Formats: sequence, structure tokens, C-alpha cells
Amino acid sequence: MADVRARERTTRRAASKNPDKAGPRTPKGEQTRAQLVAAAKTVFERDGFLGARIVDIAETASLATGSFYHYFDSKEQIFREVAQLQEQRLTAPPESAATGRGNGRTAWERIRLANRHYLVRYEKEAALMGVIEQVSRYDNEVNGARMATMKHFVERAARSIRQLQAAGLADTRLNASMASDALGAMVARFAEQWLVQGYRTYDFDDAVEQLTRLWGNALGLVPEKVGEPNP
Repeated sequence: MADVRARERTTRRAASKNPDKAGPRTPKGEQTRAQLVAAAKTVFERDGFLGARIVDIAETASLATGSFYHYFDSKEQIFREVAQLQEQRLTAPPESAATGRGNGRTAWERIRLANRHYLVRYEKEAALMGVIEQVSRYDNEVNGARMATMKHFVERAARSIRQLQAAGLADTRLNASMASDALGAMVARFAEQWLVQGYRTYDFDDAVEQLTRLWGNALGLVPEKVGEPNP
């Protein structure tokens, strides 16, 4: 372990003198940087943040350890980029939204789709999300990325709640922003406990349905079997 750390210090000092340290300036440099980020994701998922080593990231990327320091200053820096890319994947719109399909969905159906979309993407990257959740407890930049994801979802939800209230379909006594914050936090924490911590075992479809019912009931939507117009 001491030898590995000594080699990392040597390569870090050498790379710090390289004028290309600011980042990739060529297509090949961009490709190398992307290799490192992909390798880092693999290593962080496998070893966690504390167990991950820069030498392992470089080896996984099939690069010399010194190459790492041409693009990143530290393990913390590359982890923040890995986390930021994952948050972007979580917030990317579902295919139906990107293509404009599904505009005729009811409020219940849209809530169900949003919950499913979030849980599917969270489950797909559960190993990485577990590391991100841990690091976000003490790293301000990673926590900021997590909070940005939450803000993205809750602001979109708040707009939808206001539309439902204006149409007379949701409880007008609710503060839309506060309701979306609380319900969004419920889904995020539920996902972490279930998909990362393994607190309980649930059927995926049933989990989506129960979260949807909690959302709909909290907003005071009319029962789904009665149906309602799309605001």
C-alpha cells in the first residue's frame, strides 16, 4: 500500500508540470478522459468510495497511473464527475416526454409514469447510487448534485400540482412547493432504503403502485376508477 501511494505521489507531481493538465484538447484526449470516467464508475461501484484507488481506476481504463493526473487532480474530483453524470441520467426525460407522446394521460397515469421512470433508473444504477448517497453526506459538491436532482423533480411536480389545483382536481389548501418537496423526499428515501440498503423486499410494480397511491391520496385527487380530465 505504501508503494502504491508513493507511485501515485510521484506521478501526480509529474503530471502537475504538464501543460495539458487543464483537460483534453483533442478528440483523443476527450476519449481518454471518458475512459477514465467509465473506469472510475466501475471501480466506485465495486469498491465504494473509500476503497477505490486511483491506480485501480487507471488499470481498469487500461492506462498508466500518470495518465489519470493529466485529467483529474484527485479521486474526489473524478467521483464528482461520475456522480454528476448519474444525476443527469436520473433527470433525463422519459422517452414518452421526449417524443411528445402520452399527452392525453390522466393525472394518476402521469404520477405513475414519473414514479416508475425514477425507480427504474435508480434500480439500474443502485450500486453507484449507494456510493453517491454515502458521499453526499459529507461532500458538498456531490450533495449539491443530489439536491439539484431533487430540485429538478420537485419543481416539475410543483408545476403539475398547481395545474391540478387550478383545474379543481387537487386539494387547493396544499402548498404546491411544500407538497412536492415532501412527496419527492418520500420517493427518494424509499428508493434508497429499498434498492440500496435492502431494507425490505418489494415487487417492483407494487412499489410503483403504492407510491402512486400515496401521491394521489396526499394531493386529494378523485379516485382513479372515476377518472378525471387531463388539465
